[in-house]
Amino acid sequence: MTLKTEPVTINLGPQHPSTHGVFRLRVTFDGEVIVDVEPILGYLHRGSEKLAEGRTYVQIVTLTDRMDYIASMSNNLAYVRAVEKLAGIEVPERAQYIRVISAELQRIASHLMATGFLLNDLGALATPLMYCFRERERILDLFEMLCGARITLSYMRPGGVFQDAPDEFWRALQDFTDNMPTYIDELERLISGNEIVLTRTREVGLLNDVDAIDFSVSGPMLRAAGVEWDLRKADPYEIYDRVDFDIPIGALGDTFDRYIVRIQEMRESIRIIRQCVDAIPKGSIRAEAPYFIRPPIGDAYAAVESPKGELGFYLVSDGGIAPYRCHVRAPSFINITPLREMLLGWKMSDLIIIFGSIDIVLGEVDR
Repeated sequence: MTLKTEPVTINLGPQHPSTHGVFRLRVTFDGEVIVDVEPILGYLHRGSEKLAEGRTYVQIVTLTDRMDYIASMSNNLAYVRAVEKLAGIEVPERAQYIRVISAELQRIASHLMATGFLLNDLGALATPLMYCFRERERILDLFEMLCGARITLSYMRPGGVFQDAPDEFWRALQDFTDNMPTYIDELERLISGNEIVLTRTREVGLLNDVDAIDFSVSGPMLRAAGVEWDLRKADPYEIYDRVDFDIPIGALGDTFDRYIVRIQEMRESIRIIRQCVDAIPKGSIRAEAPYFIRPPIGDAYAAVESPKGELGFYLVSDGGIAPYRCHVRAPSFINITPLREMLLGWKMSDLIIIFGSIDIVLGEVDR
């Protein structure tokens, strides 16, 4: 017997723990089934791009930390690369190695948060999340050794990095790379074969390769859909062309694939870090560049493979000490564009886990 029901529209957010920040969804249900979704953005209204027009090129580094505040190093790297391209600054080799090590540590830290909160959204309460926080703390300890900060790092500068890594950093990094694979194995034992996790994530929130490309998504979301695209391979920057690593891809593009791709990427990041530690040369960690950088009139775009996807900065110079225009290609913003299509036909409990599997940070969406 089929029951006739009237569609009901409800709000989810903008103040809700499962919206991962001030994000609002207006969801229409027919019974328990989602029939329409309208994502509503803009509650954070940070204005970072406009603020950048009134700051020097070096001062803008601190603004980038506050965008994806779970991956500050990646934001720093994307921005300073755009400045270096615009101003023609050559980065010393040692600085490039340190940048890559920092970026890969940040990738692991970000994926740990994505994994922990995904399980939290599934209803696993705090245990998996605390396991992920535990390992992330070790990475934050390493960042503190590099620059004295743990979250908003501002470590990178146009031309290199703020300062060289101290001796204790290298000892702690060795300990981390030795032990982290064991902790990833522990996470997988908790999660990957769990019957509840498999039931709730397998073939849930599908995004196929064609739609993923059409919606311009990138990062683990794109690779989970089976598209082998990673800027570190497709358009190598820094010293990524000197290290050997694989690009994990998924088979179905479902919520489980998005999880497992991130797990595999953490293993590849450790592999990259080990190679960098073995090959890093001695030398300068920063090019000679004036504090008030005045790039020639022109524009430049530079992108990196951040933990969430292609993160790019487009800068326009009018010859002054601040950019005439700054625009960010933010993966958190781009990756939510197929959200409506991914949610149609599912139920509220599925909505929470599908949305969580995208892994967004609202500081990057409402930049």
